[in-house]
Amino acid sequence: MSDIDKNTEECHDENGVDLDVMRKISEHPCYNKDAQHKYGRIHLAVAPKCNIQCNYCDRKFDCVNESRPGVTSEVLTPQEALEKTRQVLKDYPFIKVVAVAGPGDPLANDETFEALELIKNEFPDVTLCLSTNGLALPDRIDDLLRVGVSTLTVTLNAIDPEIQAQIVDHIAYKGKSYTGVEAAEILIKNQLEGIKMAVEAGMVVKINTVLIPTINRDHIVEVAKKVRELGVFIMNIMPLICQAKFADMEPPTNEERKEIQALCEPYVQQMRHCRQCRSDAYGLLGKDLSQMSEERRNVIKMESIKKMEHEE
Repeated sequence: MSDIDKNTEECHDENGVDLDVMRKISEHPCYNKDAQHKYGRIHLAVAPKCNIQCNYCDRKFDCVNESRPGVTSEVLTPQEALEKTRQVLKDYPFIKVVAVAGPGDPLANDETFEALELIKNEFPDVTLCLSTNGLALPDRIDDLLRVGVSTLTVTLNAIDPEIQAQIVDHIAYKGKSYTGVEAAEILIKNQLEGIKMAVEAGMVVKINTVLIPTINRDHIVEVAKKVRELGVFIMNIMPLICQAKFADMEPPTNEERKEIQALCEPYVQQMRHCRQCRSDAYGLLGKDLSQMSEERRNVIKMESIKKMEHEE
């Protein structure tokens, strides 16, 4: 057996699954429900610009009492992001995932790649993660691979342009602004192409789909069927947060969401423990350290360090 064949065999289990990929899934609180109580993540808010405007999105940079996607207390420079990561990983060694999830779209901000490259160089063993609307994904897939992103979330709310056009107000793509069905067609094409490229490149892909009862409720199962074809690992059906142009809409009930999840389950694994985190969240899911008092953070820090010392 050659050295290459031996290394390949050592890096896979008997089912042919890459062991490094298995480790990243097992330690990622969003991809593995059992990991959410043991491992944490940090979101770095280095990406303020966005290339699309969804009708449900309201990005605010200083909403300290809100816990939802798109908000952060501050926008970090890449160097500040590295320094914050350095301190957080030291204080809370249970954090295994470093992610960029906004407050805009990470792929529309070069600072995303600057920050992730700095972190990759200093912390090669952490899992790098990113969330995107997918518009720029085909164009930036090589950049993601270069900086070491291995887990990727793409928000895909529809694969029918007529439905997508009701959700997205406009997109900015290659120097032009598009609206209506034309914008939706470009966005969906790039999303599906980018997801396919990411899966083929070995990334573990999660799909976020916002459940908007009056628009895409009966369409989401078609999204699930499509992402199954593309090899997506898990799907997260998120309830609409009624704001911006959709402020007067009614959000889905828990029963509606569970019903749609059950319909999609035969096609793709469902994530049921999402907390719709802030762009600067860190810690365990549902226990955001960014929203805790310094006293409470210090208690958790000491507990975390003691646990790590005990395990060693």
